[in-house]
Amino acid sequence: MLVVGGGVNGTGIARDAAGRGLSVVLCEKDDLAAHTSSASTKLIHGGLRYLEQYEFGLVRKALIEREVLLRAAPHIMWPLRFVMPHDKGQRPAWMIRAGMLLYDRLAKRALLPGSGALDLRAHAAGAPLQSAFTRGFIYSDGWVDDARLVVLNAIDAAEKGATVLTHTVCESVQRQNEGWAATLRPRQGISIGVHARSVVNASGPWAAQFLGAAAGQPGGKTLRLIKGSHIVVKKLFDHPYAYIFQHPDGRIVFSIPYEQDFTLIGTTDIEYRGALEDVAIDTGEISYLCELVNRYFRKPITPSDVVWSYSGVRPLVEDASSDASAVTRDYRLELDRNGAPLLSVFGGKITTFRKLAEEAVDLLAPALSNHRPGWTAGACLPGGDLFGSRPSNRSVLEFADFRQALQEHYAWLAPTLVARYARAYGSRTHRLLEGRKELADMGAEIQPGLFAAEVEYLMQTEWASCAADILWRRSKLGLHLPAGAAQEIDKWISSNVSLNAVGAQEAAGKHGRLYTAQ
Repeated sequence: MLVVGGGVNGTGIARDAAGRGLSVVLCEKDDLAAHTSSASTKLIHGGLRYLEQYEFGLVRKALIEREVLLRAAPHIMWPLRFVMPHDKGQRPAWMIRAGMLLYDRLAKRALLPGSGALDLRAHAAGAPLQSAFTRGFIYSDGWVDDARLVVLNAIDAAEKGATVLTHTVCESVQRQNEGWAATLRPRQGISIGVHARSVVNASGPWAAQFLGAAAGQPGGKTLRLIKGSHIVVKKLFDHPYAYIFQHPDGRIVFSIPYEQDFTLIGTTDIEYRGALEDVAIDTGEISYLCELVNRYFRKPITPSDVVWSYSGVRPLVEDASSDASAVTRDYRLELDRNGAPLLSVFGGKITTFRKLAEEAVDLLAPALSNHRPGWTAGACLPGGDLFGSRPSNRSVLEFADFRQALQEHYAWLAPTLVARYARAYGSRTHRLLEGRKELADMGAEIQPGLFAAEVEYLMQTEWASCAADILWRRSKLGLHLPAGAAQEIDKWISSNVSLNAVGAQEAAGKHGRLYTAQ
């Protein structure tokens, strides 16, 4: 199986397929999660607002997956309580409460508390809000480090035998006899030939483009490209709750505690027709998000308060909705059996990626004489096995105990650093720190809190190849480090890291290795 696309769907499919014993090659033209999959609102959720659009099936599917994922990766995902202040312009309170009760009951909950009404005058979440908001509602969903979720799927796929090639473009795929002949071009080195019995087009916003350009397949208008942008400001509140705000135009915007010192605000929903490589927030979006937040919070913000922003294009299934925010977030799998199979993935959301991947492999595997059942619902992602090899409620509910034990084991490291490692790497913190017994064993402190040992680990095991990969996708240290940090890290990498540490994809390109997926 050749998988084209290193976002959450592509890596999820590669992981599932490799775990069933299939031979897999995955290629990604940039870094893992370089585009849409690292530009989400970073929520594992059913989608409360989708109930208004009568997408009960999608919401139920996502709610079931919510707890499956929380158990599988409790280090990069955790429960989060959301507060919805009630505004006079919204639907009646009884109607909102009824919707939340339905949200509570569409799927079984073992980890998350149910919804309820709030007196904001007596609750911590009410303090930062304007005095006009005296009542509201509270419900549960989950948070995820989206870019690390992608990387963990890629790691698991590779450890189960898949070949993962980043910075490698799929230039062409052609049907030949019973299979496909593909040409992959790495960023460095000569082209790689891949012979595969099936191809998965998981290239996200590029999916339709890939079908036409690389695969030579006729394509209609199957995707609707919607730009979503977020802003980050210095924290606007000092409590663990997130907010869900409704704009007078009906759109929903979240305000979420982020990286200890910040607040994440988003998202927008705008039709996008520009170049996919040039996606960026515009001044109108920044003003829109600031204005909405200022309707609710006592402390106003302006565009000058924005310390970081990011934008991504969501490849949604075209459903003829006139409102971009109402376009379905469900997915569609299209299997072309006109010869060797070609599966294209359209749409989807992070919360349902695992189910999407399972259904995709269920479609393809029988054509490859593989009849093994899906397995990922009962497996941890790398680092998620905090209290045993199987996913468990304990790993979610007792994460603080795991972190404390880790701190005691590595007492020679600063508690803040161990806490970050616990969240980023989970149980694999032990691999990162293997053989290290004192601070001197961590190597140079390239930037505050970023040691050579971690940079080398990320380059050797997580396909990081430059400062941007490390600061914005493998972590969010870019928010915390001083100006010029990226240049210093890249300078250190160029002076200290050999080709062997950069990742298998670079070496494979230089040596023209031929991969055959059977």
